[in-house]
Amino acid sequence: MRIVVCAKQVPDTEAKVTVGKDGRSIDETGITFIINPYDEFALEEGLRIRERLGGQATVAMVCVGPPRAEEALRTGLAMGADQAVHIWDDSLAGADAGAMAAVLCAAVVQLGFDLILCGRVAIDDASAQVGLRLAERLGLPHANAVTRLEVQGQRVIAHREVEGGVEVVDMPLPAVVTAQK
Repeated sequence: MRIVVCAKQVPDTEAKVTVGKDGRSIDETGITFIINPYDEFALEEGLRIRERLGGQATVAMVCVGPPRAEEALRTGLAMGADQAVHIWDDSLAGADAGAMAAVLCAAVVQLGFDLILCGRVAIDDASAQVGLRLAERLGLPHANAVTRLEVQGQRVIAHREVEGGVEVVDMPLPAVVTAQK
C-alpha cells in the first residue's frame, strides 16, 4: 500500500505573529514554523497503518511551501516517513486552496498512491478546503474530519464524530481522508 500524506508548514501556535510590511502577510522574523498539527495527525495515522500492515506499506510526505518548509519534511522523515517531497515555485506564494489542490494533485499522481491523508484544516488560514478539493480533482471518495481509520483489504472504514454520535464511512481504495484529532 502506498500512503501519501499532504502537509503544510505553519507558524507555531505559540509564536507572536505580526503583520508584514506589505500589510497582507505576516512578518516571519523570529517565527518558528511547524508541521500543521492536523497534518501531523494524518502523518501519525499513516505511520500506524504502515505498522499494522507489517511494513507492507510506504508513507510519502508531500509539502508545498517555500524553502523553509524543508524543515517540516525533515521532521516527517524523523517521525518515520519513508519519503519526503518538497514542491515550491515563487509563483505559488499566496496561492489559494484550489491552486494548492491542483499542485498536490499533480504530485500525488506522479508518486502513485492507494490512500491520501491530509489534515482537516490548516491552523494558519483555516480554509479546510485543500483535502476535499484534492479528492474532487482526483474523482475519489473522501471522508472529512476522521478520528479513527481502519484499512480492510481494498477498503477503508472511517469514523467521524457528528452531532450526537459517530458516523462510519466505508469507502473503496483509493480514497482521500482528512484527519481530526
